[in-house]
Amino acid sequence: MPMDNPPPASYKAHRCSFHPDRQDPYLRLGTVTVFVRDQDRGLQFYLDQLGFWLAFDARFPSGDRWLAVSPPDGTAILALVAPKPGSEEYKLIGRFTRIAFLTEDIFAKYEEWRKRGVRFHHPPQAQPWGAMSTSFEDADGNSFTLLGFDELTREVEDQRRAHADRMESERHAAQELEIARQAQARLFPQTQPNLATLEYVGACLQARHVGGDYYDFLDLGRERLGLVVGDVSGKGTAAALLMANLQAHLRNLCATYSSRPFTPFALDQPQRFLLAVNRLFYENTTDNAYATLFFAEYDDRTQRLRYANCGHLAALLLRSDGRVERLDSTCGVLGLFKDWDCAVAERCLLPGDTLALYTDGVTESFNGDGEEFGEQRLIDALRQRCELPSKALLASLIDDVQRFSSCEQHDDITLVVARCRENCC
Repeated sequence: MPMDNPPPASYKAHRCSFHPDRQDPYLRLGTVTVFVRDQDRGLQFYLDQLGFWLAFDARFPSGDRWLAVSPPDGTAILALVAPKPGSEEYKLIGRFTRIAFLTEDIFAKYEEWRKRGVRFHHPPQAQPWGAMSTSFEDADGNSFTLLGFDELTREVEDQRRAHADRMESERHAAQELEIARQAQARLFPQTQPNLATLEYVGACLQARHVGGDYYDFLDLGRERLGLVVGDVSGKGTAAALLMANLQAHLRNLCATYSSRPFTPFALDQPQRFLLAVNRLFYENTTDNAYATLFFAEYDDRTQRLRYANCGHLAALLLRSDGRVERLDSTCGVLGLFKDWDCAVAERCLLPGDTLALYTDGVTESFNGDGEEFGEQRLIDALRQRCELPSKALLASLIDDVQRFSSCEQHDDITLVVARCRENCC
């Protein structure tokens, strides 16, 4: 039966530590039998007076009861067996069991148990071989030895210090991860340019403290907006660093060229802008680092959307009449090749049209049966809720994904929704 409060981790001194470098099968002491007259009375003694844990309490089909307890440290188990009166096992009740319990402070344990009513034969005494020992009895008169010696105390102290060091290291690592999470959260857009013809919103739900998904809203100047969704290769901290690298290149180049009124580099030629991004990303990352990216330039005056899909999932453009257009890849992923070409495609958005950009954390979220959420479910959800404002639509779509995949989130979920306003013409 599962324990309500599992025992703490074992110490090396109990000779039950797991050694992952060993090649032979794992082996430890399992069960030691103690014969008792009444299992319930024996159980009460071990739990209340010795402070042991309940390990098992189950009934066999025969009606026999399997009852076992365990000391709070270590993995050895005492099976409390009630033999039939008159049997050979019954005659062993109330005798010396030859079972010894080890403690780091025999005097403290002696006083603790004695105050709880445990009957000792004598106070702890020094033994010729360097240990301190005493003996006590359980509720049935079974006799046990309580041992303490300096080597054990030193081992436990060493393990306690090692445990404290591990806890401090884990606490420090967790603190650093939280700082990294907060820092990465600031990399996502904190403000949004106001547009007359487009309402838009984005969100990223990370599977870990930090991740490689990226979305952004770039002010390209001259009433133009850059819509960006990307997914950097890898997971965790490494992917987060690459994501920050990519974001820095995009924003720096965007700021540089949008500030040059006579050099419409980013504004009129998105492909040249992305060529520069790819070159910087390639030069500043390792050979196997890459990112998929969907970059779109939206003109608020003409409602024209020019985009480059760099090996990313197809964006979904839901027209006001219910038709869906997939904005597929126009070029390869960023960062893998120095010589890289980029093609740009174009769409015109009409009032009521909705654009959805997303990462594979949306469509590849899976349920308990291993079934993926998939693109079609996303399309169906877009159609069913197409009348919602973009912010409510985004929240609803994310809720659909999370409810579908009720298990642990395995990948970042990033989604951007943009809608052409109904009264923009």
